Amino acid sequence: MISPPAVLTAELWSRLPEALHWRGPPNAWTEAARPGQRLHSFLEGPAWDGEDLLIADVPYGRVFRLSPAGDWSVALAYDGQPHALRRLPDGDWAIACFARGLLAADLATGGVSGLQTRMNTEGFRGLSDLAVAQSGDVWFSDSGRSSLTDPTGRLFVRRAEGRLETALVNLPYPNGVALSPDGGQVYVALPRAQAILTLRTSWPAEAPPMSGVFAHTAGGLGPDGLAVDAQGRLAAAQAQAGRAYVWSARGDLLAVARLPEGLWTTAVAFHPSGDLIITEAQRGAVWRADLSSLPTEL
Repeated sequence: MISPPAVLTAELWSRLPEALHWRGPPNAWTEAARPGQRLHSFLEGPAWDGEDLLIADVPYGRVFRLSPAGDWSVALAYDGQPHALRRLPDGDWAIACFARGLLAADLATGGVSGLQTRMNTEGFRGLSDLAVAQSGDVWFSDSGRSSLTDPTGRLFVRRAEGRLETALVNLPYPNGVALSPDGGQVYVALPRAQAILTLRTSWPAEAPPMSGVFAHTAGGLGPDGLAVDAQGRLAAAQAQAGRAYVWSARGDLLAVARLPEGLWTTAVAFHPSGDLIITEAQRGAVWRADLSSLPTEL
């Protein structure tokens, strides 16, 4: 018998200091995503760089570095809209950039270059998230402004040798992307459909990949950023709901982690300790939920 999910309360780790608040005017991204609002940041896509946490600031082209002590600094600033970043096998960082496509960045030098900026002769609609396999394959979602009324989002994979493949099409705003520990399964979040899809990472050349629904959600906008831990547990930030979910590898809901304040839960990452890290963009904060009480297997 499956137990009801645990209800956890996340604890504040750190807030973006006022010294790093954006003081400039609204831009095209903020006017489209949050019309009429002035945003000092929009935190997304956390990724570990050793003990430090890297966090994307979507509208203002910044990547922040958050130390274990809670100190913030700017690790990268460039002309773009970074939604998420993951380390590549060569040491550079792949960035899912809404404005410029799939990029590669060297944080030591600040250099940014195009990794995959077009499909054939066409640009992407606007990238939202990515995951990098141990093989070097890069999976990324191309959401643009797609939705249930315009289901034209796509999921791509750029194979390690440089070949671009279309995995899924006709998606309503594909967002978070994550891979299973063995690299054989990929998850993609559909916020506007309140669902998380799953499919195998390889498929016969003569047929499109078969996908299915791993989990449904309700409330807020829907599942946003995803993360998978070494046990295969899948976590998702529930956008505009102030909470995150954790499922077992078999799809059983294990926990709901709630934030005491702030609704714009955008992304998640598993801390090396096993805790769940949650970024929240409304208040510009990073939260931490203790998962030690959860079962490791079902």
